[in-house]
Amino acid sequence: MSSPVLFPFKSTIIIDRSIDRYLYLQLCDQILRLIKSGTLPPATKLPGSRSLAIDLQVHRKTVIAAYDELLAQGWIESFAGKGTFIANNLPLVNPLYISTSDTSNTSAKTTANFEFTKKPYLDRMEINISENTLSINDGAPDHRLAPIEELAKTYRNIAKKTHYQHLYSYSDTYGNQNLRNVLATYLNQTRGLQITMDNILITRGSQMGIYLASQLVLGNKKSIIIGTTNYMTADDTFINADGTLLRASVDKNGINTDEIETLCREHTISAVYITSHHHHPTTVTLSAERRMKLLALSHQYNFAIIEDDYDYDFHYSNAPILPLASNDHFGNVIYIGGFTKIIAPALRIGYFIAPKDVLEQAAKLRRIIDRQGDTILEQTLAHMITQGSVQRHTKKVLKIYKKRRDLFCHLLQEKLSNYFTFKIPKGGMAIWIVLDKKYNWDVIYREAKKEHLAFNNDWKRYSNNCHNNGIRIGFASFNEEEIISVIDRLVTVMNSIRK
Repeated sequence: MSSPVLFPFKSTIIIDRSIDRYLYLQLCDQILRLIKSGTLPPATKLPGSRSLAIDLQVHRKTVIAAYDELLAQGWIESFAGKGTFIANNLPLVNPLYISTSDTSNTSAKTTANFEFTKKPYLDRMEINISENTLSINDGAPDHRLAPIEELAKTYRNIAKKTHYQHLYSYSDTYGNQNLRNVLATYLNQTRGLQITMDNILITRGSQMGIYLASQLVLGNKKSIIIGTTNYMTADDTFINADGTLLRASVDKNGINTDEIETLCREHTISAVYITSHHHHPTTVTLSAERRMKLLALSHQYNFAIIEDDYDYDFHYSNAPILPLASNDHFGNVIYIGGFTKIIAPALRIGYFIAPKDVLEQAAKLRRIIDRQGDTILEQTLAHMITQGSVQRHTKKVLKIYKKRRDLFCHLLQEKLSNYFTFKIPKGGMAIWIVLDKKYNWDVIYREAKKEHLAFNNDWKRYSNNCHNNGIRIGFASFNEEEIISVIDRLVTVMNSIRK
């Protein structure tokens, strides 16, 4: 055994009585840090409990408790009549510099000491939002309208009932069976589907559904057709799945199915991804003629249609148009949707609908990335659908969002028509506006910051794909007062640029 090292325990170990952690654990943490860093090598003798207690100005029992904890964990060893030592069987570590002013239990690590994969295509520009900044999103719901009280009450009642105790255990990878049954009825009635619970996998939102679909139908550079403008996170997901992206143009009638047919003749196509009801980002609706042709092509060329119906319920001028999945007689459509737009983004419940054999593989894949969802929350949603709460909430917010759309479009046309062109969207939560080519979005972004108005920079990728000057601006998350403020600030920005 070695002699005690002349180590400055008194100045190195700092006990902080203001934090919510027991003193003996603070002492234990800091001795461990010294051991792991190599500052206290194996077989080093530690000070006696009485001596260290005096140095640190703590009770001797605090030091004894810390030593007992370290003994139990195997970091130190004690010998009667000799003292307490760092365990002799620990590996030698080259000493690292540790600041005596660092009182934290962990050090902030910024650089890994191992290789890992970086994927630059997943990079997004972070926007720092100050308290008085209005942030323009690409079409998010207003979470302030969520039925919080009813959601919390239902969740609480289910969570505390003995009848639902089984929900606290591991559950079906496909999702809560009651919700799947309820959803089958709900979707058959509202979307014209012809499915049973055996066609439904519950996901944590639409994005998980897109990920699962991409993993099942892509890989090995298989081709997927998307629009020239497209939901960018879906693009990233398909690239991540090692897919090859082929693009077809998008016009007022949606994605061009004649171009899709041409691509099918020239390439082996594994899938076509569409946002048929309100194309993301341009908001246009896929026409009935093109819907039928796309279904026919999928049957002829045996490719999957990944139909992302992210905001089906929000159609203002007439009843929602039934999805392609409602006319899928050959099993070509994977239908994806969710409740984050209806209720709130934090409610991560979505659905993945497909033929049973596809669903079986999707459930196996889902198991390795997320064993199951929140079964109690899923049961809560099933109850709220059964009681009609979700349907009533949808009708309520539909009226609110329509009113907000009308106000936003009116002010945009009245005050900013010299700078932007747009068409009033038939549904959804956003407007596709195109900036006059005389102006530049980068300049607008820079000037907007001065007015505490924040945009995303999605236009750069849209511009690269379709060579336009468009951007998607969400209106649903702003109340009327905020909409007026957004437009007024944007007017100030554009006037300053014009000068």
